[in-house]
Amino acid sequence: MKHLQRKTERRIAAALRLALVAVLLLLQIALVIALTQVLRQKMYIGYSVLEIIAVLCVVRIYMRAGSSTYKPGWIVLIMLVPVVGLILYFLWNGNQVKKKLDLKPIPMPPETEEVKRRSQSAQENLSARWPRWGRLAAYLRRQDMPLFENTDMTYFPTGEEYLEDLLERMKTARRFIFLEYYIASEGEIWDRICTVLTERAAAGVEVNLILDDFGSMMTMPPEEISALRKRGVWVQMFNPVHRYVNRLYFNYRDHRKIAVIDGDIAYTGGANLADEYANLIVRFGYWKDCGIRLEGEGAWGLTRQFMYLWLRMGGELRESWDSYRPRTAPEGGEFCQPLVDGPDNNPVNTAEDTFQQLISNANRYIWITTPYLAIDEPMIRTLCIAADSGVDVRLMLPGIPDHKFAYMVALSYFGELLEHDVKIFTYTPGLLHAKSVVADGDVGFVGSVNMDYRSFQLHFECGVLFSGSAVTAVQEDMDRVMAQSERVTLQGWRERKWYVRLLGTVLRPFAMWM
Repeated sequence: MKHLQRKTERRIAAALRLALVAVLLLLQIALVIALTQVLRQKMYIGYSVLEIIAVLCVVRIYMRAGSSTYKPGWIVLIMLVPVVGLILYFLWNGNQVKKKLDLKPIPMPPETEEVKRRSQSAQENLSARWPRWGRLAAYLRRQDMPLFENTDMTYFPTGEEYLEDLLERMKTARRFIFLEYYIASEGEIWDRICTVLTERAAAGVEVNLILDDFGSMMTMPPEEISALRKRGVWVQMFNPVHRYVNRLYFNYRDHRKIAVIDGDIAYTGGANLADEYANLIVRFGYWKDCGIRLEGEGAWGLTRQFMYLWLRMGGELRESWDSYRPRTAPEGGEFCQPLVDGPDNNPVNTAEDTFQQLISNANRYIWITTPYLAIDEPMIRTLCIAADSGVDVRLMLPGIPDHKFAYMVALSYFGELLEHDVKIFTYTPGLLHAKSVVADGDVGFVGSVNMDYRSFQLHFECGVLFSGSAVTAVQEDMDRVMAQSERVTLQGWRERKWYVRLLGTVLRPFAMWM
């Protein structure tokens, strides 16, 4: 009873914290509206000038490079309420992402000549075997994301298996444990993780943890984090909420899921550190997730990205950069290329570009699982052209969504895709939260990236491209998902309820805020 009371009190405190942010944002909007009225009544010429600037701003938004998904929302807002929309755009649009996130502007430490040589050798081997995937690897290498061989990949088709394996491997850590997650939540999984982290820290292991402040606000009380710090675990909260008023705090979040153990083992996937991902509690039916473990050279791709963000956030490392490299690697492992993305890379969008190339380069089939679907016109056309060209394009989404408005937006895309013979399946048992891709049985992708605007443009994301037996494992998992799913038909889509059609149409221009 006391535990439940404390948990309730913590949730109330977190809710009050969010409410404070909401009040500040509403006050900001109210101030802007009041200023607008004053300008309109007292300074007609000044108001007219701002209206002209608003029109020019709309043109600038339309002409600006980058995804077209975010543009309709801002254009509609500015055209409806020019001055209000203009001021809010300059406050919230994210042109100054790097400044707003308080990340130190330090360069990524350059790779060693040995890593460059091995990456080039892997590139040549991959291009000789699969030329079209070699082009994708070359693109990512130009974004400073090395290609690796000598890596064993193990795919986990459920969050239960992923988290259980992670916990067991963490117990073996001798040098360091790095964890970076969007959500950590009180419960059985968190208790077990805390036990391992504190035991390893007491044994002299370096333990560094990054949690997203917004993602964990309602589920992880500050006193829990303080207790971890007192036990020797270094914790940093990404982009703390209410530090600044001129932010939309649900944007620019650290949505990555990275775990690294001793540099030789790394994990990524869709699961966070919470009980629902292991189905210890029931939310939205069965929670279907997935993950992947890298052992060998490829683990370095995720290790270096964790360390880089850790340093940019102001953290320190015990050892020199090169001390965290893998010390063991299997010979003759498969190809592996970890990748990351974030809003500070714009207008380069590595994750979105990777999805585009996976779809465009597929010859026989491209299967994708994603919990959300909010894509721009170029991505829609890429999917449709692939299907029109005879490629078997399949999308798998939840049958029980966790965000109903976002799901209505996803439904609004189905018609055009179905008309071009893109096959769409909804997972009947519950929430399909896995983010995975298989193309032609040759290449797979697993990571934190949803197929939506927020992942492609606004959040910090990660994932890994790979070949080998893990690709087969992902494909077999997708077969099981489709066997438990309902295939969406064009006629069935047209018969959805009128209010679902209406809300999907109305909300779609504002997908960037959902």
